[in-house]
Amino acid sequence: MISLAGLVALWAVAAWWGADPTVLPSPSEVWSIFVSETASGELPRHVLATLRRVLLAFILAMAFGIVIGISMGMNGTLNRWFGAWLVVLLNVPALVVIVLCYLWIGLNEVAAITAVALNKTAMVAVTVREGVHALDPKLKEMSQAYRMSVLTRLRHVILPQLWPYLASSTRNGLAIIWKIVLVVEFLGRSDGVGFQIHLYFQLFETGYVLAYALSFVALMLVLEYGVIGVVERRATRWRQPRTS
Repeated sequence: MISLAGLVALWAVAAWWGADPTVLPSPSEVWSIFVSETASGELPRHVLATLRRVLLAFILAMAFGIVIGISMGMNGTLNRWFGAWLVVLLNVPALVVIVLCYLWIGLNEVAAITAVALNKTAMVAVTVREGVHALDPKLKEMSQAYRMSVLTRLRHVILPQLWPYLASSTRNGLAIIWKIVLVVEFLGRSDGVGFQIHLYFQLFETGYVLAYALSFVALMLVLEYGVIGVVERRATRWRQPRTS
């Protein structure tokens, strides 16, 4: 909190030094806009629209990315055949994927969520695949010696070791996905934070752009420290030494 307060103080000094509120409004001015937009109901409506797209795209990207990553990590043949596909997907610009989805599917919600999910799935798959390659072979031998079922081995042997890679994919995924969602909304949606940023960009309203952008950044901070951090601590408790 002190660190964030220092960032806000630096912003206030920069706004005061520039002395041009149309270029960089002060934190108090942006806060006033945030309060008025919240009271009118506009900001919550657009933030919730963006959050819905972020969560749907995130769930799809993580689900498909984890399945693909584990499959390729545990099967050398699949990795040799489809490794190049991941490289292609990783290097196709997000803007190209968005435009193609809008052209092929149409300017609708399905195209928007599909474009975002496609942009992130390859990144998750690569991260998880590298995690599978880094699994401890001794634990694998132990699970085979105890004749664990596939599901038991996945739950008690594989997933705990993969958690650092899954946590990395989760954090990077949320950070990247919501930025891509803004571009999707900027280009072809009629609501959402990206749509509002596009609107106020055309009107040269820097304060409104900052109010909408920072409101979603604040929401992502709540998810990071209030949800992901809690889940990570519980998932990694087995690593901590126990006191008798």
